Amino acid sequence: MKTIASFLVRFHKAILVLWLAAAVIMGMFALKLPSLLEGDGFRMDGEYEQVEKELTSTFDFPESTIMMLFEKEKSQSEADFKETIGQTLAKADSLEAVSAIESPLNNPSLLKADTAYGLIHIDDKADDAAAVIDDLKQQIKGKEGIKLTGQPVISEDINEASQNDLKQAELIGLPVALLVLLLAFGTVTASVLPLIVGGITIVIGFGLLALIGKEVDLAIFILNIAPMVGLALSIDFSLLFINRYKEEFQKQPKTDALITTIMTAGHSILFSAVCVFIGLGSMLLIDIDIFKNVAIGGMVVIAIAVLGSLTLLPALLYVLDKRIYKWRLLRTDKDTSGRWRAFAAAVMKRPVLITIAAIAILIAGVLPVKDMKLAIPTADALPKTFDSRIAYEKIEQEFMGENKSTIYAIAERKDGWLTEAGLEQMKKLTASFLSEKHVNEVDTVFSASNIKEPEQLAAALKQPQMKEQLRPAIKPFVRGEKLMIPIHLDVEANSDAAQTLARQWSDKNWPVSIQFGGHPKFNQEIYDEIFDKIGVILAIILLSTFVILMFAFRSIIIPLKAILMNVLGLTSTFGILVWLFQGGHFGLHEMDISLLLPVLVFSLVFGLSMDYEVFLISRIREYYLETGDNTYSTVEGLANTSKVITAAALIMIVITGAFAFTGVVPVKQIGIGIALAIAIDATIIRLLLVPSLMKLLGDWNWWYPFRTKSKQTKEL
Repeated sequence: MKTIASFLVRFHKAILVLWLAAAVIMGMFALKLPSLLEGDGFRMDGEYEQVEKELTSTFDFPESTIMMLFEKEKSQSEADFKETIGQTLAKADSLEAVSAIESPLNNPSLLKADTAYGLIHIDDKADDAAAVIDDLKQQIKGKEGIKLTGQPVISEDINEASQNDLKQAELIGLPVALLVLLLAFGTVTASVLPLIVGGITIVIGFGLLALIGKEVDLAIFILNIAPMVGLALSIDFSLLFINRYKEEFQKQPKTDALITTIMTAGHSILFSAVCVFIGLGSMLLIDIDIFKNVAIGGMVVIAIAVLGSLTLLPALLYVLDKRIYKWRLLRTDKDTSGRWRAFAAAVMKRPVLITIAAIAILIAGVLPVKDMKLAIPTADALPKTFDSRIAYEKIEQEFMGENKSTIYAIAERKDGWLTEAGLEQMKKLTASFLSEKHVNEVDTVFSASNIKEPEQLAAALKQPQMKEQLRPAIKPFVRGEKLMIPIHLDVEANSDAAQTLARQWSDKNWPVSIQFGGHPKFNQEIYDEIFDKIGVILAIILLSTFVILMFAFRSIIIPLKAILMNVLGLTSTFGILVWLFQGGHFGLHEMDISLLLPVLVFSLVFGLSMDYEVFLISRIREYYLETGDNTYSTVEGLANTSKVITAAALIMIVITGAFAFTGVVPVKQIGIGIALAIAIDATIIRLLLVPSLMKLLGDWNWWYPFRTKSKQTKEL
């Protein structure tokens, strides 16, 4: 480490040039990132995906559909309303990328007295979808009562909202973060440095993600999550580094001060990055695009944040020299350790009471977790003011009716389906589906042709004239050896009942080969993938953290205690989020918790919390090795680290908490979740539970059965 530190000091000018060049080059690529993002990322290779491909390639289902909502104005007559619908959809049909139009004027199920909607089918190409949406928006601009929605429109709006949210979060978070840094450092120069490192981290990170996005599908939500993580961590790392450098600069020349800082604070930064890497990297095990995206995006910005903190920042500090103290606005050199020392001593005088009170508070936060409802973001991810969300919810409310979701079955029979035996098999399958509790109806060639018995339909198909008449009824359902069966349910696609049906049918041993798709199957596969892998992810995070801390502190009790406190703190965070969002408190609209939130917040914050734990316990251990006095060591460790830990935590809370004021719901929930988890960790856990439990356990904190007596004597 010392050799690396010396190298960085020696070639600091070259390092600055390289970082400047990287920022300029990657900045050009970064501008292209928003245009490369598509969809919410909830996609995986599974049975649903295979059925979707079969529906589009074999049964001519549209690859992408835009919905256009029409609402009759009070001044409009029924004839005028229908004329508006016809003219508007006719203009839409003239667009080159539009493959078909389903008009409410031709399909009564799409029309009610004052409300109607049309379906505009387009090719599933991002460029085509974006162009069609722009053209349609121009066509309906200024027309009251007409709105666009559907998955392509919602995706475009989420992308736009995400870009606006990022700007808003930066306008809120960065000035407040600068204020916190000024309170920590006192000078403008020292306070601006972390923001410079953070800004360069985001620019280069976005540039690299743009290059990755050319080969890998990236979700829209990464536009907010990556900078949220990267900016918070880079500023956090820079704060720890500069704080230690200022201490060393008072005692030795700047070269030696930088080398010492890199060897000490740099070591802590690397450890923190490893912990967060393990948490984020574990999400790669979940075979869903959004989790892989977040893992890749997070790891990219963390890697740059670490490199920036350990190379760019030292080079800037070396060049600035004493100018780091320039433009002082506040006096921050006052020793505050006395107040923290008194606080720690007060906590440790009543360790049992403090422990019980702290755990009681955390358990109170845990209680709402039992009511947590997880949901895959759809139109409700958008702010309520967006037309695409308003239109989607209106169509859902007015036209869903009894059939609230549909499972599509694709059955394959070697001898085909239009023989009497094949039709008999088809009827048995239909009866089997209809026997299930939540099945409303099943569409088949029997319902479409109004011929109910297999032998009658088989006989009709043997007559050339009847066969030709029946072709329009049969074609949507039968193509060669493949049969498509829409199964309509009376429960929502995200309900447990719908998912259970999809799972049971896929696992059932059918007499013919059958695959299932539709939104219930999509939800079932997503939920099952997460819940099947979550145990492995938790095991990786918890076990790796335990091993790292055990070797770092030569203790069994401290790692176990740290892990238990973190798990309790994070579970309490999730409970509070349930209370906030599902309960609609503090002016928030009632909404379910995004499926992304628990996994991301746990994976990310667990590593961050370990960073603060290591910083505090490392200092406590230094004093314990010197004195052998556990109580004294805890008080001194807390007194000498609390200021910088509190400042670092506050930076993290400010940067991530700024996303609470954004509109995209999953991002809002994640921002609040991370900020809340860090706040709980930095207060209840770090200031109350840690010192009180250190006092209660005494020398047992340092129990390490693998230590030999000679090593133990040497350490003490």
